[in-house]
Amino acid sequence: PGQIFTSLMVRGPAEGGASFESHAAEEAAIFNSLKRRAELLVRGLNAIPGIECESADGAMYAFPRITNMPQRAIETAKATGTTPDNMYALSLLEATGICVVPASGFGQAEGRIGFRTTFLPGEEELEVAVTKFAEHHAAFCEMWADDDTELVA
Repeated sequence: PGQIFTSLMVRGPAEGGASFESHAAEEAAIFNSLKRRAELLVRGLNAIPGIECESADGAMYAFPRITNMPQRAIETAKATGTTPDNMYALSLLEATGICVVPASGFGQAEGRIGFRTTFLPGEEELEVAVTKFAEHHAAFCEMWADDDTELVA
């Protein structure tokens, strides 16, 4: 029974069927909403000084890169046996409740600092999240900056 229901769910109604039009409209609405959310998230992250993000074209995730991680934060992360992006992700979670996955868990290029996040929350929630991302990033960089320390790209 599970396979039958999964098959019915994946295929959707046949064209010309009683529910085809409503199904097609709902499918288009969901797709368009996901597209808007991806664009909102990427545009919002790119507006934050020190964060760069490529468009999220192929999945439900965006992979922003932190380009201005304070050197003191990098050194502290290494001294405590973690990665800078893990330290950043934990700080983000503690400060905002936003959970991201550190990029170091994905075999990133040496020196790349970033994280994976999703655009699945609703559009209004994402707008709030982008604001929280920006506030956290500014606070994190300020907290770890040192008058004698340059921000590294």
